[in-house]
Amino acid sequence: MLEHFFGSRTRFKLLQIFFRSPTKSFYVRELARLAGTQLNGVRRELANLENLGLIAPVEVNDSLPGAGGTERSKYFRVCTDSLLFPELKSLLLKAELLEEREFVELIKKRGGDIALFMLTGIFTQENEIETDILIVGKIKPQSVARIIKDYENELGRTVRYTVMDEKEFQSRREIGDKFLYRIFEARHLNVIDEYGIN
Repeated sequence: MLEHFFGSRTRFKLLQIFFRSPTKSFYVRELARLAGTQLNGVRRELANLENLGLIAPVEVNDSLPGAGGTERSKYFRVCTDSLLFPELKSLLLKAELLEEREFVELIKKRGGDIALFMLTGIFTQENEIETDILIVGKIKPQSVARIIKDYENELGRTVRYTVMDEKEFQSRREIGDKFLYRIFEARHLNVIDEYGIN
């Protein structure tokens, strides 16, 4: 959606990548892979963003090549001291929240007969949790997998998810399954909860 405001899907994807990791430096081929687009398009948009003062080239030093580039790779980093940085960061965060809402609604609508739908992990900044989504019920696994794959492509990052039928969930809950209780005890969002889990 916001690519229309930014004039280019590639530019929008690059901004998302830079603003999600403001302390990280990226090289051109890495950015093309993460944005899922052609090198020439990435180079063109990097030049535009550099001219706007939103990104800057970074000198190659011993700490950077570990990211996968070579000595000749040109690295870029977002300019956190840019006057536009706070406003763009806020706008990109809102766009991500809108995408997240659409994603949740798609799973609710097409995922099957869902009794429990919890978001944790990347959705609640719980980085130690082993999954980002827990879905319980009579699930349509192929539909859920397709929706999550599309969402991953949009976000440019992996989403870990766990699907269980109600019998497995009840059995694991009764025996005090550590995996489940780590999710329950961590920060999480209950989208659908027919079990009364707080």
